[in-house]
Amino acid sequence: MEELDYSLLYQAYSAKGRNPAVDPKTMCKILAYAYSQNIYSSRKIETACRRDINFMWLLAGQKAPDHSTIARFRTGFLAEACENLFYQMVKRLGQADELSKETVFIDGTKLEACANRYTFVWKKSVGKWEEKMFQKIQEAVHLLNHEYLQTFSVSVETRTQDLQKISRFLEEKCRTDGTVFVNGRGRRKSKNQRYAELFRSFLERQRNYDWHTASFQGRNNYCKTDPDATFMHMKDDHMRNAQLKPGYNVQIAVDSEYIVAADIFQDRNDVWTLIPFLKTMEEKLGLRYPSVTADSGYESEEGYSFLRENRQKPYIKPQSYEKWKKRSFKKDISKRENMGYDEKADTYTCHAGKSLFPLFIKKQKSKSGYESEVTVYECEDCSGCPYKEKCTKAKGNKRLYISKSFLEKRQESYENILSETGIKYRMNRSIQVEGAFGVLKNDYGFQRFLLRGKTKVKLEILLLCIGYNINKLHEKIQKERTGSHLFAVKGTA
Repeated sequence: MEELDYSLLYQAYSAKGRNPAVDPKTMCKILAYAYSQNIYSSRKIETACRRDINFMWLLAGQKAPDHSTIARFRTGFLAEACENLFYQMVKRLGQADELSKETVFIDGTKLEACANRYTFVWKKSVGKWEEKMFQKIQEAVHLLNHEYLQTFSVSVETRTQDLQKISRFLEEKCRTDGTVFVNGRGRRKSKNQRYAELFRSFLERQRNYDWHTASFQGRNNYCKTDPDATFMHMKDDHMRNAQLKPGYNVQIAVDSEYIVAADIFQDRNDVWTLIPFLKTMEEKLGLRYPSVTADSGYESEEGYSFLRENRQKPYIKPQSYEKWKKRSFKKDISKRENMGYDEKADTYTCHAGKSLFPLFIKKQKSKSGYESEVTVYECEDCSGCPYKEKCTKAKGNKRLYISKSFLEKRQESYENILSETGIKYRMNRSIQVEGAFGVLKNDYGFQRFLLRGKTKVKLEILLLCIGYNINKLHEKIQKERTGSHLFAVKGTA
């Protein structure tokens, strides 16, 4: 860390005013070392600076910082520079021939956010209550126009602006008429007061709904105490009730046992994180890995297409790979894999010997906007077939929905993982990237973020990765394993 360029970190400080109590470069080293030693709380780091000889050596005679100085530095000054420092470290590892740059292992895990577990807001619920209120608004506007002889209207697209216009009209009406607002038991409210209060409450609720809608950011839910967090199913479900908890999807890329890239996502599904993660990795590292190794959670036609365009070889396990091995799957006559296919005629043959012909092609658009073509096949006649109950639940003829492009790309990846290199990569993926998460979550005890907000959460995971890489390099030096990249498959070494 001594050889890294800290100029971006120093730029975060103002040229005016007094100098920081502890040199920023030293503070960065202290935080990196603290995270490598499973110390994450600013108060515990302060205690370590006063009592631990290693932290005292890092301070080099400077006064030990207090917890508020550490917290202010971590969330304020280091937030912008931490990512730059992390990727500088990765590049330094590459220059020292510690990285193979042959393939990258990608995996993700969900970590709980520093947020209340029972402060969720659901998109469907907000939409339902907003629609109910809109019906009441329409009725109230109709009565208002009748009472005051006006022509107000509230539309779905501009409901907030329309409600503001009506509220301003009623406030002006109350002012010109000299309306006295009354409250309490036995006091009758005037017509002006009743309408003014009603539409003011409508406007406040509508603004609240608008705030919720903006906070979703394309998600189905968000957390009130940390709006960037998404409610997800966690692996450590100790209550065994599939409880949703606010969290983040942490993605890391590993090469030669070092974490070479890390990012935070709000998507619960790994499949939507692959492309943006690879783009960020290439941009930050300045290199494109020749191949990508990942588990079945990352498989999609869009992902395969992206890798092919970038000339990156996919080693991605198909989602149904484990099912294909089972005897029950091989005996399932409803599955496409168990049907005969005539490539020239482009027809499938079912268990009863009848043909499924292509009916039409439909286009599907994914969440990210990727468009794929799906060919729909239909059986010539399923009436009176003795195997129909086992083959399909449709009332009419059986249909198959098949994306030929996806099947072709999946077959390529399937052949890759069955090759000698593919077997070696798959074994190393389970050791290296899943092993890295095992160390971070269990050995380092990092099960929950301490900071809130996507930017600060990313800062925490980057500091953790810096600490992990330092420990990994130290371990390799001690065991004389520097320069080793992949573990050999048993029986081939």
